Amino acid sequence: MAKKVYSLDFCGRTLTVETGEIAKQAGGSVLVRYEDTVVLSTATASKVAKDLDFFPLTVLYEEKLYSKGKIPGGFLRREGRPSEHATLSARQIDRTIRPLFAEGFRNEVQVVNTILSVNPDIPQESAAMFGSSLALMVSDVPFEGPIAGVNVGFVDGEYIINPTLQEIEASTIELSVAGTIDAVNMVEAGANEATEEEMLEAIMFGHEYIKKLCQFQIDIANEIGKEKMEVTLKVIPEELKQEVSELYETRLRESVKIVEKLERYNKIDEVSDEAVAYFEAKSYESDKEKEKAIKYVKQTTHDIVADEVRRLISVDKIRPDGRSVSELRSLNSQIDILPRVHGSALFTRGETQVLTVTTLGAQGDNQIIDDLTDVEEKRFMHHYNFPPYSVGETGRMGSPGRREIGHGALGERALSYVLPTFDEFPYSIRLVSEVLESNGSSSQASICAGSMSLMAAGVPIKAPVSGIAMGLVTYDDHYTILTDIQGMEDHYGDMDFKVAGTEKGITALQMDIKIKGLSRQILQEALEQAKIGRHDILQNMLAT
Repeated sequence: MAKKVYSLDFCGRTLTVETGEIAKQAGGSVLVRYEDTVVLSTATASKVAKDLDFFPLTVLYEEKLYSKGKIPGGFLRREGRPSEHATLSARQIDRTIRPLFAEGFRNEVQVVNTILSVNPDIPQESAAMFGSSLALMVSDVPFEGPIAGVNVGFVDGEYIINPTLQEIEASTIELSVAGTIDAVNMVEAGANEATEEEMLEAIMFGHEYIKKLCQFQIDIANEIGKEKMEVTLKVIPEELKQEVSELYETRLRESVKIVEKLERYNKIDEVSDEAVAYFEAKSYESDKEKEKAIKYVKQTTHDIVADEVRRLISVDKIRPDGRSVSELRSLNSQIDILPRVHGSALFTRGETQVLTVTTLGAQGDNQIIDDLTDVEEKRFMHHYNFPPYSVGETGRMGSPGRREIGHGALGERALSYVLPTFDEFPYSIRLVSEVLESNGSSSQASICAGSMSLMAAGVPIKAPVSGIAMGLVTYDDHYTILTDIQGMEDHYGDMDFKVAGTEKGITALQMDIKIKGLSRQILQEALEQAKIGRHDILQNMLAT
């Protein structure tokens, strides 16, 4: 294919896309030039589906320090493991595009974004998200996009798209929002105690510009997009589903109603294992056919449980643990439980429990940053650890994974807006959140425990911060918004919308969804319902 160049005047800056010259052997590739920020985005899929029960999507965000004229630090003087910024940027793209692949699609898909040149005033993350979507659109990968993302600032009562560094310094909202041409499907934000109305308007303001970027991609894909590959979606035979349902559906649905988490899961596993044993005892033409049948049985029992959870919540308005849709789990807060540390707090919400410890240090203890952001060192750090024993399992322990890095960053963002300045409190501050038990919303529990731990350590924060996770279940033609979701509601539901803030306003947002997008009405209801829950949690924390 010959080289093609497309341009769009986007918010007073030139956005240029080049195709047909670079990385031509990838399934789809685009070179995105947003003024002086340049990103190469590629998307490639395996030709054969993997025999997996999940979609094997990998999104990579490759920071190259030469892009800002910098030689990497360290002994080797070359890029190594991804920086925290790179990990968080990759997660944002993943969360945005993942819902837009067909259910049952199991071909391995790899999206790689290589940052080649950086203008600090031009958001490389938005360029990479745009490039990821467009690379998928012009490739042979069956992708139900496009999507796009923008940054939104709020300065002197005015919303700004893709603010410069100077504008970010003055902004009371730092929002990254992404979505399709029809709806929003990813939100990541920090704010200086913004109101729910301000956050909602920022999200919807950003979406108006997302529509323009999506239409630009549609026009390009219509001209040069490849024919999409023929794929075989993983479909369970109806006869097998019917047999599993006849034998085990009633007991599986009853198991969902058990209130205690481990007892509930043990009962579900018991019935599922019985179903597997029954089908294992049958005769098959080959071992491969037997293996396939067993996987189908496991998927069918999973689907029955999922449907019952969703039906109970949407139709009967009953949650697995018996709460109403807007009811919090039981709360318990304690401080100063460790004798030799600077500050500690234990926060328990239902079957989720987090211990957060504060350590104060000198300015020389600041974290040195070696990435593509303009930040050279960091005074405040929040590290989140999620050991397997917290959910009654064994597993790998070691360096943090993407999820732990993401949850730590969310807590850090939520608490950073209430910290004193260095002149007011000349110390480095490190928080470590140890998840001791988990049944959902552990990241928000770490925010609550972190806030109390800071106060226990004598850090003069402006106001305590609480966090809550909101859920969504759609069923037939209606939806239900849930306050303080637990693990089962997160796993089988459609949304995990985390909201943190003070009594005055919001300091952090993060939204993941499994459906294609959310309407303004759902976003507004979720924010208002979260406000009530956050304030109730704050009252419990302040009574400690």
